[in-house]
Amino acid sequence: MKALELRRIKRMNADVTFMGFGALEIGRDWGMGGDTKRPDDENAGMVLNSVLDLGINLIDTASAYHKSEERIGKFISGRRDQYILASKCGEHSEEPKTYYDFSYKAIKDSIDKSLKLLKTDVIDIMQIHFGPDPTGVLDKGETVSAMKDAVKEGKVKYLGASIDGPLAARCIKSGDFDVMQMSYNLMNQGNEENIRSAGEKGIGVFIRTGLGNGLFTPRVLENMEKLDPQKQACIKRLLELVNNDIHMLMSLALNFLYKNENISSVLLGTKKPEHVKINMELLEKDIDDGLLGKAQKIITEEMT
Repeated sequence: MKALELRRIKRMNADVTFMGFGALEIGRDWGMGGDTKRPDDENAGMVLNSVLDLGINLIDTASAYHKSEERIGKFISGRRDQYILASKCGEHSEEPKTYYDFSYKAIKDSIDKSLKLLKTDVIDIMQIHFGPDPTGVLDKGETVSAMKDAVKEGKVKYLGASIDGPLAARCIKSGDFDVMQMSYNLMNQGNEENIRSAGEKGIGVFIRTGLGNGLFTPRVLENMEKLDPQKQACIKRLLELVNNDIHMLMSLALNFLYKNENISSVLLGTKKPEHVKINMELLEKDIDDGLLGKAQKIITEEMT
């Protein structure tokens, strides 16, 4: 099954399933349109256990995802040997908002808090959750220093950064990071070169926004009029291409990512257990390269 295909991260000497789980929506109100409320404890637990039951072995969370780390610790810490755990630091939870603090002490304290909430002795991957001044964070170096010390102390195994564009390229070149988390999807391919470069260096690549923050999901149908005119025109043409079958469009978007061998895992989130299985099944559909080429042509015409 494509979703459960194991892809090796050379810097970690470990394998992750191509489909990973992004735990944002189980902890923080998020999403397109009116469906933004996070699930209650019981349903969050069902989602997390369903993810592991289906064979997915990567869970990505963050201190800024409000209840996410706590719920992971509560519901699946007893299955800790079944998944690679990635979290983030720098953006901190202060419900209903978050705040940024990239100082050495704040990062060390955040990692300790995450360990406690996640009910684990070690976090496999700790990533920088950049804010409004990512260049300043890298230049000062306190955040990376604190993360490296956490590795020396055995609290964290590997380091990552969640960032795009030129700063992602800088992080890749630095040698400090074992994993890069970047935005990338059928409509937004700006990190193409960064993904290639990371892959060549054995750095893991985790993809966020793989389904375009809902653009390639059924949610877009009820929110079409809220899109800017350019995206609206593009999505409408893409739907026409697949005979207005939104699930075929999802399959197209997922298979576009699957074909990139430098992508280690695509992080997909949901509030409902059944959606995880649907995503896996949609990835299984064979997509003709000609159809994918036509989709890319539409996107080029509409988005440039």
